[in-house]
Amino acid sequence: MLKIKDLHANIDGKEILKGINLEVKPGEIHAIMGPNGSGKSTLASVLAGSEAFEVTHGEIVFNGQDMEDMAPEERSREGLFLSFQYPVEIPGVSMVNFMRTAVNEHRKHQGKEALSASDFLRLMREKKELVELDSRLANRSVNEGFSGGEKKKNEIFQMAMLEPKLSILDETDSGLDIDALRIVANGVNKLKSPENATIVITHYQRLLDYIVPDYVHILYKGKIVRTGGKELAMELEAKGYDWIKKEVEA
Repeated sequence: MLKIKDLHANIDGKEILKGINLEVKPGEIHAIMGPNGSGKSTLASVLAGSEAFEVTHGEIVFNGQDMEDMAPEERSREGLFLSFQYPVEIPGVSMVNFMRTAVNEHRKHQGKEALSASDFLRLMREKKELVELDSRLANRSVNEGFSGGEKKKNEIFQMAMLEPKLSILDETDSGLDIDALRIVANGVNKLKSPENATIVITHYQRLLDYIVPDYVHILYKGKIVRTGGKELAMELEAKGYDWIKKEVEA
């Protein structure tokens, strides 16, 4: 599904990603962990097509297509979804209109007819229940006045509505209490299927108590320096990141 080969990326002339290699297959959950400044959010932004970053070398292939010249909206229509670490508020744009436009643009790209108003509202009710999103929030402007936890739930709701092939969750657990973390994780788990895949970017092992990864990758100074199973996340929880730094720099 996703193949990243020797990916290098800069921002303002500073190299952040220094040779990322990663392959994600359908049905898999990959966790990417690492200390602050290691390049985790940069990797998410580059995959989503952010123009703030310049890819200087390497390739990203998604479902057999080279993503180098794809705009963010094209990547989205092809089935890539990014859940932001800090979701933005969009005053004056209702959740209903925002999601209906997004869903129907995806359907148009897939050669399907647009959903009628009644069919869309039926789908929206179904997905709201899946992620336990308060109906009052769905009737407001996008993220306006939402708490941090509500914004993260709303991100998973959008993911449920769009049914992406690959979801990238950039520190979705940041700032969540235990109840909100459980709800968000349950939504991710319910949406998992043999046809889709998820990349979970996180600092902490606690999220992986709820979303169990097939692979854990440690990103350090712009490179993946270690890959393992969930036990690798447990080792990080016990030892911190200092042992990785010492091992890599030895």
